[in-house]
Amino acid sequence: MKDKHKKFLKLPEYPGGKEAFKKYIKENLKYPKDALDNKIEGVVHLSADINDNGELISAAIEKGLGYGCDKEAIRLIQNVHFGSVKNRGVRLKTKKKFRIEFKLPPQKKINYNLTKTNDIKKENDEKESSAGKKYSYSVKIQTLLNVSLIDLCTFVNVQFTNVY
Repeated sequence: MKDKHKKFLKLPEYPGGKEAFKKYIKENLKYPKDALDNKIEGVVHLSADINDNGELISAAIEKGLGYGCDKEAIRLIQNVHFGSVKNRGVRLKTKKKFRIEFKLPPQKKINYNLTKTNDIKKENDEKESSAGKKYSYSVKIQTLLNVSLIDLCTFVNVQFTNVY
């Protein structure tokens, strides 16, 4: 049985389909610095007008996140070229809606091992009772991702400065 609902007009599509479009977005998305600093994530909804040659005429944000995410979403859509279509001499302008997801990259993880050593200073047997115990910690830090030296020093100073 034949499909009775044939589409009369062809609409411009991204070459390669939806999966290729998602791949393009994933590869070319540059997370804005302001959004990273403020830990902003979410979805930007925008609409774009496309002519019959597959060229973007205009793009507008319908629901944005701010912090530079809206500008980045518009930049991505403006760089896209859709395939041109032929509709029996009919030139048409179409409106498409897009969703661009901004998701924060995984956080940095620090693995560390603590080894405790007891150093008792014995100068004389008589001074042993007044010398007390000193504890020192040696810290071995392995980073899974790049961690700045300032973050590392702050982490070590806060956690391991206790001497008894």
